[in-house]
Amino acid sequence: MEHPENDKLYKGLKVNEGVEPVGSVNPYLSRMRRKRVASLSVNDYVEGILRGDVTVLSRAVTLVESVLPEHQAIAQEVIERCLPFSGNSVRIGITGVPGAGKSTSIDAFGMHVLERCGGKLAVLAVDPSSERSKGSILGDKTRMERLSLHPDAFIRPSASAGSLGGVARKTRETIVLCEAAGYDKVFVETVGVGQSETAVYSMVDFFLLIQITGAGDELQGIKRGIMEMADGVVINKADGDNVDEARRSAVHLRNALHLFPMPASGIRPQVLTYSGFYDLGIKEVWDMIFDYIGKVKESGAFDERRHGQSKYWMYETIDEQLRMRFRNADGVPAMLSHYEQLLLSGKVTSFAAAAKLLEYYDGIKNNG
Repeated sequence: MEHPENDKLYKGLKVNEGVEPVGSVNPYLSRMRRKRVASLSVNDYVEGILRGDVTVLSRAVTLVESVLPEHQAIAQEVIERCLPFSGNSVRIGITGVPGAGKSTSIDAFGMHVLERCGGKLAVLAVDPSSERSKGSILGDKTRMERLSLHPDAFIRPSASAGSLGGVARKTRETIVLCEAAGYDKVFVETVGVGQSETAVYSMVDFFLLIQITGAGDELQGIKRGIMEMADGVVINKADGDNVDEARRSAVHLRNALHLFPMPASGIRPQVLTYSGFYDLGIKEVWDMIFDYIGKVKESGAFDERRHGQSKYWMYETIDEQLRMRFRNADGVPAMLSHYEQLLLSGKVTSFAAAAKLLEYYDGIKNNG
């Protein structure tokens, strides 16, 4: 007997048969894998992007983020074809300490600007990557409940992959594609306040810093570089019993900002309070942003900033390409390993090893 408890001796007791365990692998997975998505040509990508096809745009962004050489070749051609149709958006970078409510705020900001101005909004949300596994949760959409359902909003979470300032390596190219697809407002959400937020500042028209109260001395935690780059500072979670504390923090920050030199735009950053969760003070934040954009366009600082950004990314791309060419040159990986061992054994200094490696690389180029 399979279950002795079902014996007649045990009256009133019955053990039912169990169910077969469900496999952990989707039984339809093999069928799904066989159903490959048809590849698109460069013309297909460009035409789909220009007509605002979200599926084609998403696939193009995936190409841009790919590290495969064949994907990069197609992506660069698509970007060049889309470039004449870009540049007509307002780009806003949003950063702040972890837990400041950036994603919730973007949900509130995005809904407000879409209802107020219409148009289309692209949100490029960057998630931190694990230093060990290089994986990312990519869960920003779960905190943008309203925007994720809005037909005129495009949310693209990307992994930071250890790139500078917590911004995905190809975010700038993604902005070009989104603008070509008709998105006239672009938000770039960063991982959080880091030491290299220059990467964010160098691709947006307005850099918004989100702060919160109750996280210790507001002035002690300020990073001078971040505060100097900010075009506006807002204090989130100004609701309930926290309203007075948020106002006091705003006063401290305003006093601190007066100690900094005047920004290149000639407009001193404002400090406002709001609540992203309760949608309080959202209009005032957007009035500040629109007022700033209007003034810098009138003064010419808007175009000057964008020109400076283009030069910055040209030099960044040169640096990146030089590093890649150096590391992939014939014999260089073996030479790197050799000099690493010499370095660890104390037989050569870091600077001498670098000089020898670059000398070897120059020899390869001259002989090639």
